[in-house]
Amino acid sequence: MSNARRQILLNVFKLFDIGLMASAFLLAALAVMTSLHRTHSVTLAELFSMRVKIQNLAIFALFMIGWHFVFSGFGLYKSRRLSDRRSEVLDVIKATSLGTVTIVVGAAIFHITLATPLFLFVFWAASTGATIGSRLILRVVLVWLRRRGRNLRDVLIVGTNNRAVQFAGKLHSHPEMGYRVMGFVDRDWSGMEAFRSSGHAVICDFDSVPQYLRSTVVDEVVMALPMRSFHYEASRIAAHCEEQGITVRMLSNLFDLKLARSSAETWEGDALITHKTGRLEGWPVVAKRAFDLVVSFSLLLFLSPLLVFTAILIKLTSSGPVFFKQKRLGLNKRRFHIYKFRTMVADAEQRMREVEHLNEVSGPVFKIKNDPRITPLGRFLRKTSIDELPQLLNVFLADMSLVGPRPLPVRDYEGFNEDWQRRRFSVKPGITCLWQVKGRSSIAFEQWMQLDLQYIDKWSLWLDMQILVWTIPAILKGSGAA
Repeated sequence: MSNARRQILLNVFKLFDIGLMASAFLLAALAVMTSLHRTHSVTLAELFSMRVKIQNLAIFALFMIGWHFVFSGFGLYKSRRLSDRRSEVLDVIKATSLGTVTIVVGAAIFHITLATPLFLFVFWAASTGATIGSRLILRVVLVWLRRRGRNLRDVLIVGTNNRAVQFAGKLHSHPEMGYRVMGFVDRDWSGMEAFRSSGHAVICDFDSVPQYLRSTVVDEVVMALPMRSFHYEASRIAAHCEEQGITVRMLSNLFDLKLARSSAETWEGDALITHKTGRLEGWPVVAKRAFDLVVSFSLLLFLSPLLVFTAILIKLTSSGPVFFKQKRLGLNKRRFHIYKFRTMVADAEQRMREVEHLNEVSGPVFKIKNDPRITPLGRFLRKTSIDELPQLLNVFLADMSLVGPRPLPVRDYEGFNEDWQRRRFSVKPGITCLWQVKGRSSIAFEQWMQLDLQYIDKWSLWLDMQILVWTIPAILKGSGAA
């Protein structure tokens, strides 16, 4: 499950919890009204027909907001992948108990006569039972998905000592957690023979970790080294992970990382310190994905006549396919096919060597303003950015976002020589970003990479909206297009 999908699920649960709370509130109110009218039972229709003061609605709205903050404060909306059922159930009980206490306090302040002992008991029991039940059902669904190879995370373990082997064993014995151990990192030492006899494999040594991270999909790295004797090696590996936006977990100790956000979790008796750089989180990510989905689908429908007309023109004016399809690097260097309207001759890829010496930009990327392989129609499509429109399909399919660092070809990525530049791959790529609106091809490669990291570090929905607005005049001017 992608980060955006997980956030969507969590935010659905936020609304669901509010609904459960409101239902428990109504059930408790119904119980109180029934106890007051012992001669007959009060129906829900009678309860809803009663007059409700605006002041009471305002108080109830405040209570709903407070309920949400209480649940968030107890961590019920963060990833519970590494927490067991018992701890989550206890957190739910603590949250609903504190939420019930707020009703008691609010009843005392606002003189609410409805909050009787019966009301409080029914409300607490109903809200607690329903919330625990919903969380347990979610766990069952996630276990079912993970056992079938979905929602998995690839983990690299640094260290081959007993703690590392035991931790890997715990991950293997709990497939419902959704972790897949790729292998171990270490250098040769006296205990290596015993480690190999356990059936595990060493993928690389400490010096080879940077190259391994560059060329392999790695979601998380777990540090299991003794910090006193391997602090330098561990710190260096953690720094490489930080540069590339890869999550780091530790069985002990803390690193002095400058950008990563730290959090502590416990699982199966092991304390894990998590450092995250790059990956966007929280409810704004859900809104970002929802916006991408709605806008991309709407634009594909609205622009369909233009897309069809452009496809016909390409077919009539040059031989070859209508679309240009190329492998690009996405989130955490996952590869996907990007779609654009073809703007070059059909054998442009094969003629790459003929024009490489004409490259006009610094760094590993390749750009020529007057590329001889571009067709006359293709030059117009590039100038107007119409060639980029098929990428709306990539956005709809969740390979890309409307706003994010531009996805680079594999060839360009292989030319990277600084790991700090690789952190741009820790977020989903986009159709437009700061580089697009500040000069595009006229900007030096180093500045381009810095703009991408600036976007990641300062990301917000408002920044996305600003970039989308700034993109319009940049397209109309055709500034920096190549």
